[in-house]
Formats: sequence, C-alpha cells, structure tokens
Amino acid sequence: MAAVSHIHRVAETAVTLLLVALLLPRQSYAANLKAETIAAWDDYVQSVSATLQDRARANGSFLWTYEDSERIAQVHRGEIVVAPAPGPSPRKVPGGLIHHWIGAAFLPNVKLDDILEVTQAYDRYKEFYRPSVVESKAVARMALDHKTWEDRAWDYRAWDDEFSMLLMNQAFFLTTALDADYAAANVRLDDRRFYSLSRSTRVQEVEDYGRPSQHRIPEGEGAGYIWRLLSVARLEQRDGGVYVEMEAIALSREIPGVVRLVVDPIVRRVARNSILTSIQQTEEAVRGNSVADTKAASSPAHAGQLSGASAVLKKQTTAFAPLQ
Repeated sequence: MAAVSHIHRVAETAVTLLLVALLLPRQSYAANLKAETIAAWDDYVQSVSATLQDRARANGSFLWTYEDSERIAQVHRGEIVVAPAPGPSPRKVPGGLIHHWIGAAFLPNVKLDDILEVTQAYDRYKEFYRPSVVESKAVARMALDHKTWEDRAWDYRAWDDEFSMLLMNQAFFLTTALDADYAAANVRLDDRRFYSLSRSTRVQEVEDYGRPSQHRIPEGEGAGYIWRLLSVARLEQRDGGVYVEMEAIALSREIPGVVRLVVDPIVRRVARNSILTSIQQTEEAVRGNSVADTKAASSPAHAGQLSGASAVLKKQTTAFAPLQ
C-alpha cells in the first residue's frame, strides 16, 4: 500500500509539473485574444441580458431558486446551491471558453438594503472579499432608481457605476494578478426586488506581481487565464429574509488538448468555489455590518435579529449538482 501511495503522489507531482509547464505565461504558450472570440463573448453577454430582462418582467420567473422545489428546500436548510448554467460547461467558442455558473442562498433576518450596503460599497470590496480582492476603488457612482433594464443602452458608458479591482487568480496551481475596470448597471424594480450586471471594461494580467519587476501585460495578450468578466446579481426580500442569487461568467483561453481531461475538473472546482466563497463572504459582510449597527444602537431588536444568524454560516454546507 505504501508503494502504491508513493506512485500515486509521484504521478500527481508529474501532472502538476506538466500543467505548470504548459500553462506558464511564456511566449510559446501565449493565447492572445482574437476578434472572433470577442464577438462570441459579446453575443453570449447579449443572451444573458435577454434572459435577465425576461426574469424582470411582471410575469417572469425572477428567481432561479423558485424554479425548483428542491432548490427552495436546500437554501432554506442553509445550503448554498451552486450549479453550471444550462448548456455545455464550459462553452466552447472560437479561440476560447465561456464559463458560466449560478449560485443561490437564503439569508434570513436581513433586508434588501442591508445587502445593497455591502454589494455597492466598491471601496470596501478589498475588506469584504479578501484575499481574492487585493485592491478596490469606486470610480463613479450614481443614485439608485426604479428603472427597467430596457430603459438603458447597452453601451457601458451609460451605466450607473464604475469601479476597479485588483484580483488574485490562483487557478491552475499558479498565482497571477488581474487588474480590471468594471461598469455596473443597477436596477431596483420595487422595494423588494433588485438586480444588477457588472461587466469588465478592461482586464490586464499583472506579470511578476509583488516583485520589483511587476508590470501589466497589454489587454488581450498573455496567458489568457481570464479575458472578460460578467456578473449578475438578483436579490428578493421575502419569507423573512433575502434570496441572493449570483451568476459568474468569464471568458478564458482554450485548454490545451493534451491536459484537458485533467484540467477540466480543476476549472470546474475553481469556478464553483469562487461563486460559493463570494456568497459566503457577502453574508459575512452583511452580518458584520449588522453587528456594528447593533453595537452603535444597543437595540434589543437588533440583538434578536442577530440571534437568528444564517444557517449558511453556521452549517457551512453546500449543494452542488448539474443544472436540470
């Protein structure tokens, strides 16, 4: 048994070294972004937008959670449900891959505005979402109003907020940094429902991050771990809390065929864990703000609210299954 275990460890080490050798951002393995890849991404983003518009209509199914009774039961048990979006996962496009995942949770004893105080505090993302977010900054802010997505132009310059983030990317056994700008469109349908889209307007890899030689690689060049990012959030206050749904969509380089069977499960695990952690950290930030408010107000009502802290954080359980 010891010999078998040793062989297994050697094999794992060999695979790891092979992946690193193939995926290091060397010139020979560069995967520069092509025009046809951007076009495929833009088409997919438009399809995501159209689906979101349908959900936001008066007779639409706003929450993904409520499309499945077992999913409702899972989030009420305190689980975070994470699944790939319908269709191939990842989705192959000319010159790249699109990764699309959905996560949902129920946060009891909080209100919609409690969550918005966190999700729109761009300057504090580096506190809420560390260590993945190293730096964050709000660039432009506009007041939240009651609009529909159809009232807006797709041009990101017409969107509400602009912010920037420096992200640590630890996929593929490597640690790289991504410097990115984002534009966000925020739509408050009514007092209980809200949705938003955040789209990257610039993504640059930072080579040799943390060293004197660190520098940004021109946009669309480099290893191509992540070229574009889009996120969707849906919030609805009901049933004594708030349903939180997040969709994370990313465009990346193709995975070399020689390592695809090994890398695909790793990519899926990284994508799943990323959205899972984002939801967990959002709740932690919301609960943290509630604690601060309670200390300031010394209110018994607030203390009672905190005693019902979400089972998401108590149980630390998750659900992971293919989307039906």
